[in-house]
Amino acid sequence: MSRRTSRLTTIVTVCTVGLAASACSSTVTQTPSALGKSISGTPITGGTLNILGVGDVDYMDPNVSYFSTGYLAARMYSRQLFTYPAITGKVTTAVPDLATDLPTAENGGMSADGKTYTIRIRQGAKWNTSPARQVTAADEVRGVKRTCNPVQPFGGTSDFADLIVGYKDFCTGFAKAGKTAAAMAAYVEGTPLPGVVSTNDSTVTLKLTHRASYFVDMLTLTAFSPAPVEFNTYVPGSAELAANTISDGPYKVDKYVATKSINFSRNPAWDAASDPVHKAHVDKIVVNETLSQDSVQQQLQTGTPSADMAWDTAPPPNQVPALIARKDPLLNLGDTSSTSPYIAFNTVSPNNNKALGNVKVRQALSHAINRKNIIQVLGGPKVNTPLTHVLPSTIVGGEESFDLYSYNVNKAKQMLSDAGFPNGFTVKILYSNQSQGSAKVFQTIQQDLSKVGVKVQGISSTNQDFVVKYVTVPTVARRGVWDLALSGWSPDWYGNAALSFFNPLFSGSPSFPPSGSNIGFYESAATNKAITAAIAATTEDETKSLWAAADKRVMEDAAIFPVTNPLQANYHASQVHNAVYLPILQQFDPTNVWIEKAKQGG
Repeated sequence: MSRRTSRLTTIVTVCTVGLAASACSSTVTQTPSALGKSISGTPITGGTLNILGVGDVDYMDPNVSYFSTGYLAARMYSRQLFTYPAITGKVTTAVPDLATDLPTAENGGMSADGKTYTIRIRQGAKWNTSPARQVTAADEVRGVKRTCNPVQPFGGTSDFADLIVGYKDFCTGFAKAGKTAAAMAAYVEGTPLPGVVSTNDSTVTLKLTHRASYFVDMLTLTAFSPAPVEFNTYVPGSAELAANTISDGPYKVDKYVATKSINFSRNPAWDAASDPVHKAHVDKIVVNETLSQDSVQQQLQTGTPSADMAWDTAPPPNQVPALIARKDPLLNLGDTSSTSPYIAFNTVSPNNNKALGNVKVRQALSHAINRKNIIQVLGGPKVNTPLTHVLPSTIVGGEESFDLYSYNVNKAKQMLSDAGFPNGFTVKILYSNQSQGSAKVFQTIQQDLSKVGVKVQGISSTNQDFVVKYVTVPTVARRGVWDLALSGWSPDWYGNAALSFFNPLFSGSPSFPPSGSNIGFYESAATNKAITAAIAATTEDETKSLWAAADKRVMEDAAIFPVTNPLQANYHASQVHNAVYLPILQQFDPTNVWIEKAKQGG
């Protein structure tokens, strides 16, 4: 599963699909189809895009969704100030969406000190209300305020909590406002956020505590989506809001049945002239969330009109080598710039006399796990580059490679004995039962740890439950429901994005769920100090060295066991054209594909 984008991920393919998601490199490996037939040709309008999957979004609320599948859904019905376009070679370059321009000092969009941004909202972008209504700067302010609501906050608030002027104080007050829709609405509408202000109906001003070269890329997050005033009627992230979603995107939500299906159709309030990013060639998009990974792949390969693209899944890992060998033109292997999967250690688990709270135990387990075996069951090293630390090489600071935990069974046994566990113990590992890769990784770890006397029990979960019912619920971790979790992480934006790994995952209590994604509740004063120093760096060389230092601190503490920075395998049916892979979605962009006339299924 992945997060947006930096997004939490569960393993679903050779690699993974990001749950939620920055690379310094925008390299994307695309097959002949992606560079030829799928991209070329005159677009055809009409038909229904049938998307097949195995699970659901986390939330149908863009301001709180932090799961890649939630981001994929939001691509259809929600627009952001800036986004990533479905243009080959430019998929990691932010472009204006609702905003009229990229802010620069020259056009007056950014102050000379780089701490104030003035952004104008594009006219003609409208909500599908009755009557249709222009998206305003007040809607943008409302959306940002909703991100730290006390019921279901956005999981990546730590990315910008210290960056936006007044945000922390606003959120502190929000936590005391009450948890009813009425109480939260009153707070949002009645409490100013000094760093996000609507200057007039079409202009929003954002003020930062310090210069941040990555801020425009950060604004691509769905958390910064505008929110209509009607959202005040509902609790953020609730089923009631999901049933009453309002759209400013190219499609509207016709029907959402949790864990079953989502039906989208063309938004009558959407004006193509006001949208430079989403072409919306198809009339309808129907998502089926009830299938299996194998079934989805089988149906896509048949080329029937009822199966066009995948939703939250990808070709099973055991099929990918053959697809590559025969150079299947419908397979795409794309860059992820992720650490996925990684094994999260639950440092607050009470199990085994709080064994996982002991760094020596975590280090021992890290020596006991064979990374090569895991990579093999995920499709092999051709699509899974080994990763022995937090940051992939494409992220600033990840260029410095090191490995503190070589596979060594004897050393692991001795370290466990020294830590007071000569006879081992039993751990519970959380994994996705909707992913062949996740299940195989669980089995591999189970075999590896048995060699050092550690027994492994499996806790299987659906992709959605992994996020909503397990890792984002603090009491679940603290009760010891799980000890290890097969998770993953992809960057929130592209460019200078090491912050989007460290702040949400390793910055102590500010990054604890549900406001952050530090699912193992790792906390270290030394690591926090290293992160703060890296954020304050002023030169490129200093930034690289300080993020690398933060990486080493995390790995010395064995907060996680990283496995690979994978390529993402995606597959589409032969009738689908312009299938451009977007790393931020870890999937093809459904708002820009078109379908052959003869196979425009209903």
